[in-house]
Amino acid sequence: MTMNLRHLPHYLMVLPFVALFAAFFLYPIVSGFYYSFHDWNAVTEPHFVGLANYERIVGSRDFSRAMWNLVTYVVITVPLGIAVAFGLALLVDSFSGFWSNLFRSVFFLPVVLPAFLAATIWRWMYAPNFGLVNMVLGWFGYPSVNFLNDTDTMLFSLIAVDIWVSAGFNMVILLAGLKNIPVDLYEAARLDGASRLQQVRHVTIPMLAPVLFFVMTYGLISALQVFDVPWLLTGSSFTNYGGRQNALLFPVMDMMGRAFGSVRFGQASAYGFILTALIIVVTAGMFGLRAMRSKP
Repeated sequence: MTMNLRHLPHYLMVLPFVALFAAFFLYPIVSGFYYSFHDWNAVTEPHFVGLANYERIVGSRDFSRAMWNLVTYVVITVPLGIAVAFGLALLVDSFSGFWSNLFRSVFFLPVVLPAFLAATIWRWMYAPNFGLVNMVLGWFGYPSVNFLNDTDTMLFSLIAVDIWVSAGFNMVILLAGLKNIPVDLYEAARLDGASRLQQVRHVTIPMLAPVLFFVMTYGLISALQVFDVPWLLTGSSFTNYGGRQNALLFPVMDMMGRAFGSVRFGQASAYGFILTALIIVVTAGMFGLRAMRSKP
């Protein structure tokens, strides 16, 4: 009893965090898992339906289209975004003083912009009649393109925006890794006659492997949850989302539409757990591959 009283102040200090964690993290997970097996519209009593919600979601056409869009988006966005961020990090690292700080600030600026502002900027740039992108295309004799209403260009337009928004964050992480690489390694490579490209390939990339793995994992998890930018670019609502022919429909958008548009919270909860399982499997797979490659 004396031991418990002695530690009572410590327990009281962590109590606010535990209470908030339980109320806003643990309870939503547990209740969401419960409702995923029920038909519930947030008004009437939940009705147990077993695995029916999961079966309806997996068998729906919207789910298939959303997953196809997601796979295409992830396969292009993650590696291309990391490549762009890596190039920017190398560029900034080649400067020092004022110019290094200037380029770093300019490249990081899109990261701190609110999502709605970034989407508004790009909607103006993609505008078919007066947008900056079409204006530049017109200078070279190309016809105007409706980037956000043409199913052939909508996904690639989104990828360009997301890379523009996220490249600055990844650049800062990679730049920090570059600063930690010993200069002696580059000097030794130069003495051996290595070119700048060979130094990047044989010195920079191997030394950045842990940082690159972190950036790739973080980027992959974020990409699997893509929601705000395509939602804003297409001017979506809870009853009309995904753009023309669902060309920009993604799982989180479909989940939100089922919850607040169709008022099917049971299906939305099941959708959330399907997406969570996908993220866990993909992340575990990445850690597994890394562990296999690190073995001698």
